[in-house]
Amino acid sequence: MQISDRPISTQLNRTASVHRKTGETDVNVTVNLDGTGKCNAQTGIPFLDHMIHQIASHGLLDLDIQATGDVEIDDHHTNEDVGITLGQAIAKALGDRKGIHRFGNFLAPLDEALIQVALDFSGRPHLSYGLDIPTQRVGNYDTQLVREFFVALVNHSQMTLHIRQLDGINSHHIIEATFKAFARATRMAVEVDPRRASQIPSSKGVL
Repeated sequence: MQISDRPISTQLNRTASVHRKTGETDVNVTVNLDGTGKCNAQTGIPFLDHMIHQIASHGLLDLDIQATGDVEIDDHHTNEDVGITLGQAIAKALGDRKGIHRFGNFLAPLDEALIQVALDFSGRPHLSYGLDIPTQRVGNYDTQLVREFFVALVNHSQMTLHIRQLDGINSHHIIEATFKAFARATRMAVEVDPRRASQIPSSKGVL
């Protein structure tokens, strides 16, 4: 039997595209779990685009996210539907989740802010959200939408996600550190474990 000397991740094609169209939004997402951090995000919400770039850059995911929505009303529908569609694309790219590490944990500092993210691609959606963001807005972005984004993402990627704020007084720093910690924890969780690359990472045999 010939064994390749290439890293396992380079032999994978863990990509997915999802299109979601409603009466409020039209969202297209393409994700490559084994990317290099390339990102093209055009959601109509500049701060959300900035956070999506953090996910791509620090998670080493290639992301293309194009969205239009009723932002003339507010950003809620577009923000939520981007989270839904990204979650669906990640779940689709993971497939049966065979061979992944499954768990990820990262502690990210950004100046005075310190955020911990722990996650599990368990197949059981759950969000424990511990952010205390002191202002209602960062620029034009409603900071309540951070939680709504992660609710949507968790439910549709079927992950367990815990977010803890250990320190922080600046809203921008708190949110950006959260997305960076999420990105690094996701990278850790979705990368292939070479010791069980052909196995489901569960004692039950299914996720």
